[in-house]
Amino acid sequence: MNDIDDRERGSDGQAQGGGMREGWTWKPLGEVCKTGSGGTPLSSRKEFYEGGTIPWLVSGEVAQGNVREAKNFITAAGLENSAAKLFPRDTVLVAMYGATAGQVGILRFEATTNQAVCGILPNDKFVPEFLYYFLLAKKDDLVAKATGNAQPNISQIKIKNTEVPVLPLPEQQRIVALLDEAFAGLAIAKANAEKNLQNARALFESHLQSVFTQRSPGWVETTLGEVVKIVGGSQPPKSVFSKTKKADNIRLIQIRDYKSDKHLVFIPRDLARRFCDADDVMIGRYGPPLFQILRGIEGAYNVALMKAVPDDAKLSRDFLFYFLKHSSILQYVIYHSSRAAGQIGVTKETLEPYPIALPSLTDQMKVVETIQELETETQHLTHLYERKLAALEELKKSLLHQAFNGEL
Repeated sequence: MNDIDDRERGSDGQAQGGGMREGWTWKPLGEVCKTGSGGTPLSSRKEFYEGGTIPWLVSGEVAQGNVREAKNFITAAGLENSAAKLFPRDTVLVAMYGATAGQVGILRFEATTNQAVCGILPNDKFVPEFLYYFLLAKKDDLVAKATGNAQPNISQIKIKNTEVPVLPLPEQQRIVALLDEAFAGLAIAKANAEKNLQNARALFESHLQSVFTQRSPGWVETTLGEVVKIVGGSQPPKSVFSKTKKADNIRLIQIRDYKSDKHLVFIPRDLARRFCDADDVMIGRYGPPLFQILRGIEGAYNVALMKAVPDDAKLSRDFLFYFLKHSSILQYVIYHSSRAAGQIGVTKETLEPYPIALPSLTDQMKVVETIQELETETQHLTHLYERKLAALEELKKSLLHQAFNGEL
């Protein structure tokens, strides 16, 4: 389906209406540019890779911008005995498969790619940067038309059928110059917002670190094992899982559930063995990221989680929650924890010897109040900078929309 089927087309190929500048013509990309995809030499043939000097890109290396280096290389034999082909400098690349589908870049050196990358070869009709910006503007449309459920798949046919404005080179250069200038300013604004966001989070983490490492006089030294009981989760067979809430079942909580409710799972209540309420302190045993400290959900919890139950006479749950989030204990856990097959995990045997210093319960409450005040302010700043970053992305889309509607 052509991208401007909803607009009337004149016999000369001009797009009529839609705010297009007079004189613009639109043609399928495949009619005005040569395209191609790459290939992968057989991985079982060492001579196709070992000692290779020919750059070979995969789709994940197609960045939004200039592509200046490759992580992988193939040999001349690998090139000759596969569908891989050398793309020249200034080829516009589009990632076609997987999580990076729709990413666009401009190749700034001669290189090959795998089959998940479409290359649009340079010619005398287009400025490469013009095609780059145009395909960046079409990214969401291309991904929306992609086939496949878990992993989107943009076919080369869809890219070739995408209609592109055919303009005189000076007009293309004018549009590129305007977008270059605007995008450079947006990049600076984005970098500043990201830095401010990082600083806000770092300030909170620094405060936690200070509270729990520079202890006040009178705090009593002990270990987690002396004041906290760590209870592992339970895992019923998947055959009893249900996606529907019923009167006789209960939610089975997994680590991912603390970020999203997209994967709700319920199990028969009589098969549940470990329970938690929303205020309990929960530890994610496996990463990434390792050692997540979680709370806020009620139900039964699985083996990927542990519940940290404090001795209420000595330690409050809130104080424990924030203690487990400070960076020194995270680094300790990363260093000491390991799991079969190379996956990192956390055990209660690792945590129990870790030292903890306790003020009185009254002073614990005061410490927690101060932390929560700073946390509230940090969350406010985080939301502010995240909204700013989102607004900058929308502004980029708006500029691209204006550029290719003839409004710049």
